[in-house]
Amino acid sequence: MNMPNWVRRLPRRIVLLGATLVVALLALRVWDIRQGPQLAPWHLVVPEELRAAEIDAADWTGYLTAEAAAFATVRTEVTAALEPADHIPANRYFAGSPLHPALFARDWNRSFVMEPEGEARGAVVLLHGLTDSPYSLRHIANLYRQRGWIAIGIRLPAHGTVPAALTRVTWEDWLAATRLAMREARARVRPDMPLHLIGFSNGGALALKYALDAVEHGTTAAPDRLVLISPMIGITAFARFAGLTALPALLPRFAKAAWLGIVPEFIPFKYNSFPVNGARQSHRLTMELQGQMRRLAAPGRLAALPPILTFQSVVDFTVSTRAVITALYDQLPLQGSELVLFDINRNAKIGPLLTTATETVLDRLLPPATRAWRSVVVTNAGPQHAEVVERAIEAGATEEQVRPIGLAWPRAVYSLSHVALPFPVTDGLYGLEPDAEEDFGVQLGAIAPRGERGVLAIAPDALLRLSSNPFFPYLAERIGQAIAAEAVLPARSAVR
Repeated sequence: MNMPNWVRRLPRRIVLLGATLVVALLALRVWDIRQGPQLAPWHLVVPEELRAAEIDAADWTGYLTAEAAAFATVRTEVTAALEPADHIPANRYFAGSPLHPALFARDWNRSFVMEPEGEARGAVVLLHGLTDSPYSLRHIANLYRQRGWIAIGIRLPAHGTVPAALTRVTWEDWLAATRLAMREARARVRPDMPLHLIGFSNGGALALKYALDAVEHGTTAAPDRLVLISPMIGITAFARFAGLTALPALLPRFAKAAWLGIVPEFIPFKYNSFPVNGARQSHRLTMELQGQMRRLAAPGRLAALPPILTFQSVVDFTVSTRAVITALYDQLPLQGSELVLFDINRNAKIGPLLTTATETVLDRLLPPATRAWRSVVVTNAGPQHAEVVERAIEAGATEEQVRPIGLAWPRAVYSLSHVALPFPVTDGLYGLEPDAEEDFGVQLGAIAPRGERGVLAIAPDALLRLSSNPFFPYLAERIGQAIAAEAVLPARSAVR
């Protein structure tokens, strides 16, 4: 075998040391996976779904037909085939569980279309996040519907069914589904009507990628505005090497190596288990996205992007808040974009418990004014105030404008989280104060895991992360302003 020259030049001892380290890490990985839980049917059954080329050739009806077939596979090969040991209330795939999505009035794992009363005034496409489902953006979809817009929430390939589906999907499949949904949205309204594209987390990366492709290659379904919520513009360096952890899975005996987490599935509209391929595809997508941003920034073509409104928590365990600024906003010219950052709770009663790095995170994130985009920080009115204010600096300005927004931090909540932003506190599943009219089998956001060990069927730390947004009314207000602004502007696709 011919080795590259740079390898030949390395001292033999270093090469041997590196090879030994790789073997040791793989051995450690093999040992680790053999200690963990066994794979269940929902980790093994992969429903057949359309791939990118097939999606590009399909229409909305064809996509829904394929989606229905995937759910039928889950019913017959997972739910109907469960072993008695899996017939437990905490398993969403057990037909007798109160968490089983088929029991609800509506299964929000599936693609949906919300129609307004009367003639539509515009259309919006909503893209959920990785391991998530269309459920996560249903509240925002309803905001658009109430304002007379058609809202299309597409279930991205490999989501909503079983986590095993994520072991074979690619980000190109997700982007093809985005293109299909945008074609459908454009076809449902007049050419002069506005078209918005909303993305949450990994869906935010897809929304931006679609908009960049529209600039670079053109389309008749160009978005007039992007709304990004906790967008996955950059993720941790671990994802770059996640594929290596799956190497033992090439041998059937070590199939569990294809998974970064094998966890009970107790959430009706989201996977808990996470395969290596999910991390790998997100990393591939963000690398492609950042490269395209740089490629289009050099000749000034990013000026053709639609205005972008982004909502992001300054602390985010899943995506890089810094990348949202450096890889996206710092590349934008003056074109009407805005970044809204939700600060940590700086109430003095919690402050002494914060890490030093967290306490100074905001100062390290924002570049000095002036900026080519409007910046907003939602933060405490003062060090001993739970009430929050909006601190805004207009694009090209340095003076800060402060506005009370009539909202406050709930008691004992010290920050938002990656997953919380698109959910109001009244959400029936994730809300701190869930709507009594909704029943999804469990109220995850309202559970305060305080009690004795060994009582809960799931790990208590899975319930500690904030899952709803006490500032959702502000987010809804700002999106409402973006919708209202379209009433006086022609659609971008109609202008081209």
